Amino acid sequence: MSNIYFRHRKRAKASHSHAGDAVSFLFLAMLGVFMGLPIVLSVSNSLKPLEELFVFPPKFLVKNPTMDNFHDVFILMSQSWVPFTRYAFNTVFITIVGTIGHLLIASMCAYALAKHKCPGRNLIFGVIVTALMFSAQVTAIPNYLIMSKMGWLDSYVSLILPAIAKPLGLFLMKQFMEQVPDALLEAARIDGAGEVTTFFRVAMPQVKPAWLTLIIFCFQDLWNMQGSNYIYSEKLKTLSYALSQISAAGISRSGATAAVTVIMMVVPIVLFMLCQSNIIETMASSGIKE
Repeated sequence: MSNIYFRHRKRAKASHSHAGDAVSFLFLAMLGVFMGLPIVLSVSNSLKPLEELFVFPPKFLVKNPTMDNFHDVFILMSQSWVPFTRYAFNTVFITIVGTIGHLLIASMCAYALAKHKCPGRNLIFGVIVTALMFSAQVTAIPNYLIMSKMGWLDSYVSLILPAIAKPLGLFLMKQFMEQVPDALLEAARIDGAGEVTTFFRVAMPQVKPAWLTLIIFCFQDLWNMQGSNYIYSEKLKTLSYALSQISAAGISRSGATAAVTVIMMVVPIVLFMLCQSNIIETMASSGIKE
């Protein structure tokens, strides 16, 4: 009798588990669909002809899709005296150099603070944590004054250098560097590896999810940066700034504005999709304490 009872209890637990999984899956699926609605709406608006954009009540999905909005964007950009490719090059160059520079500086500083008992490291880390509380708007004027004093205004450096010095990457990388086993680093040093080799070939592979997540954050910030406060020459301005001028023309360019929104969000979304598994691993590991 007892065996039958326990079998019944096991079946009940199993069925309850499957039911719970199904409910959780449905809830997460609905949440995912809800979070994806803004992207669907942006794509739908970019494909709408002008008369559908102003129809009342507004329609969520496009009825007569057209590529005229994207065509208008490229026509407007081709009429600029600075080629579209120049704006694109400026954005790609600033984004790549700023992201790589931020990753290297933040990772090396985090490695030194986490794995070397240097004097004053707690004070340095405290300053970094304090810097996280200041938004970009608060530091905009000091950054401008520094760039002006150094003579770096109206150059790529005025956008790249502040991006490299952001404290978020250093904070994130230090938290993960502390999880790298000291025994692993000592074994590399015993085998004859120097600090540079130990850092790049032992420590960095151990925190791959963290620096891939950092790449996503930094890339997104730089990709969408206009930088008009620091850049005055039209030949050095970014793609985001050039495209924003299209939307500044008013409602007559509403279709082109919708197309601009899709153009600017495609690259970060693709990059996120390529690295999403590592980002999820970073978020899951960030709360683990040994």
